[in-house]
Amino acid sequence: MNELNPTDPIGQNIIKQISNVCFSIFVFSVLIFTVIAITYQPPDPWESSRALTKVFTDVENATFKTDNSVLTTGEDIATAPAAMPEGSLPSITESSIQISESELGSNVSLKTGCEDLSVVNCSDPRVLIAIQRFNLRAFKGIVFLDYQTPVNGSRQDECDVAWRFRNMKEKSWRKYRDFRRFKLGYRDDCSYKVIRPGRWHSGLNARRPRIQVNNRGRGKVVSPSVRDNEINDTIPVLGSDSSFRKGRYLYYSRGGDYCKGMNQYMWSFLCGLGEAEYLNRTFVMDLSICLASTYTKSNKDEEGKDFRFYFDFEHLKEASSIVEEGEFLKDWKRWDKSHKTKISVRKVVSHKVTPMQLRKDKSTVIWRQFDAPEPENYWYRVCEGPTAKYIERPWQAVWKSKRLMNIVSAISGSMDWDFDAVHVVRGEKAQNKPLWPRLDADTSPDALVAKLQGVIAPWRNLYVATNEPFYNYFDKLRSHYKVHLLDDYQHLWGNTSEWFNETTLLNGGRPVDFDGYMRVEVDTEVLYRSKTRVETFYNLTTDCKDGINTC
Repeated sequence: MNELNPTDPIGQNIIKQISNVCFSIFVFSVLIFTVIAITYQPPDPWESSRALTKVFTDVENATFKTDNSVLTTGEDIATAPAAMPEGSLPSITESSIQISESELGSNVSLKTGCEDLSVVNCSDPRVLIAIQRFNLRAFKGIVFLDYQTPVNGSRQDECDVAWRFRNMKEKSWRKYRDFRRFKLGYRDDCSYKVIRPGRWHSGLNARRPRIQVNNRGRGKVVSPSVRDNEINDTIPVLGSDSSFRKGRYLYYSRGGDYCKGMNQYMWSFLCGLGEAEYLNRTFVMDLSICLASTYTKSNKDEEGKDFRFYFDFEHLKEASSIVEEGEFLKDWKRWDKSHKTKISVRKVVSHKVTPMQLRKDKSTVIWRQFDAPEPENYWYRVCEGPTAKYIERPWQAVWKSKRLMNIVSAISGSMDWDFDAVHVVRGEKAQNKPLWPRLDADTSPDALVAKLQGVIAPWRNLYVATNEPFYNYFDKLRSHYKVHLLDDYQHLWGNTSEWFNETTLLNGGRPVDFDGYMRVEVDTEVLYRSKTRVETFYNLTTDCKDGINTC
């Protein structure tokens, strides 16, 4: 075959045609690239912020969907338990018990000959060691922090002892208190052993007595209530005029978030608190909450609720720089009356003025006012758009109320922290057949018995967290399990309870209703502390949590 000669006219034509084709392809490629460059729209750089927003609260038309679930707070989203507070005692373990035992040495002799087996010397340090060892074996879900010296119980072979602890499933380092009555006996070597532990808060003699002073000034020892003396939710005071004048404050007037759901309230509140941290200012906080109708017995919005009923104000004070609105306005008014020079105030009337624009403002008070119509008057609008890159909501600053968590501990402790739980969602969802066609049947009493028998062992403690209003709805489960419902523990918030007394005091002497949000919060936290947890969606029913075709 002859080789192609470049000087040959036919060869030149072929080369020219190939060149034309290549050039055409090049021109066509450039044209396509140009069209793409003109029409291409890059992804929104703030899309990740909106995605994060959707994780916590589903936003639609600049407002929030109703959500009856409990609010996610700092303890829930923490990846690890909070650091041990400075000065805290180390937890009690078998190693620490062995050290205490060895330190006793020959200083304390065992009961010689066990001549009287019916009497136990509760002040003997070895009694406490026996109780500590028993508790470590019996209650594996809690961390024991310290014990008081045992005291005599109601019989000669009983001792009452109190201790403080924390739950392993809780990410905070808040301490709780229990006191129990133990029946003790002797081993063959005359060492002490626990024969039977008492129930939650059964060791009445181990409660700290309090002194009640009468009109004559004489002290009278009275039986104490179970009061948590570690709660300090007093309102901080600014102090002198100079202290007030030196401060820098961020003040949000009341906006459209008031009387919305708890999730929207907290999403907006943390936006303001986050802006205050970004601006290095003290946040002026209104402790008054309007509880949305979805949580109230009257089915109407109820004003005048206190932030401290629902959240840990003491932890918030420690984690963030805040001042209560009433104290702040009182100090502001006092300053204006006693000084010719007024404090500087910058009023911000639109959420479109960003925190970045306020960063260098030297005014004593930056006052954001939310007088526009909804949804322009929602606090969380301040943190939308490009601002989301700069403002980080301080979720770690908000914990659930210690008083409500004391109720959670009491319920869990009454089951010796050894229980399983099932979450049964019914209510409006069970009635809405178009969105949840199988939910009602899948959570019927017979269906619950059939499904739980394959998951939970017979006669276990079974806590039922539910929004089902009829108490007897779960009676069929009682033939197979030791069933516990939230309403079984009404004495924990009844009119003789410590929760009732303390919240009444916070509320200016007016009794506080144990409302729907508190019920959901306690129910959910007990559920989280169970050993085996069965959920409605994905366990009991094939329906999707948010309705049909949303799984």
